[in-house]
Amino acid sequence: MHWKAKLKIVEREFLTEKEIQKIIELELKMERLDQVRDIFIFCCFTGLAYADVKKLNRGDIVLGTDGEEWVKTKRSKTDTRSNIPILPIAKAIIEKYKDNELLKEKDLVLPVLSNQKMNAYIKEIATLAGITKNLTFHLARHTFATTVTLTNGVPIESVSKMLGHTNLKTTQHYAKILDMKVSKDMEILRNKFKTE
Repeated sequence: MHWKAKLKIVEREFLTEKEIQKIIELELKMERLDQVRDIFIFCCFTGLAYADVKKLNRGDIVLGTDGEEWVKTKRSKTDTRSNIPILPIAKAIIEKYKDNELLKEKDLVLPVLSNQKMNAYIKEIATLAGITKNLTFHLARHTFATTVTLTNGVPIESVSKMLGHTNLKTTQHYAKILDMKVSKDMEILRNKFKTE
């Protein structure tokens, strides 16, 4: 008997630019929610998974050959390298916690709580921001892959390398290329045909 497994492609959820903005602009009175929001946004702009942001230490932030700061770390899940240029919003979050004494002692970059608490608090933040999607820390990684990088024209090969994937197929599951992006790409072609 020959049985062949069929891989079901899961539509992965991610946040739109508007939703990211809603979370960033949310007035949070509680420190625990403010910290969780910071770490979630940091993950949206670096693509780091929960396990990797939790163990992120000061030595993982290095100066790249381009003179800019990068996160260079090994992924917990796959042991592959992730090299990610640090975008301004992620840099601002690192700066915010750089003088935290407890983090200094442990040589860590951010005050990451248990996965259970982080996910519970990010759901609380989603409710406060009026976002109905099921927010988890893993969704931040998908947001980085789609909204932050691919939508803004970063090639899938670069996204794959930053996410620490060993093959492009893995990245393609994350990277549901948005209709908006396809439309932008085709607009260039459309205009080219109009002028000819």
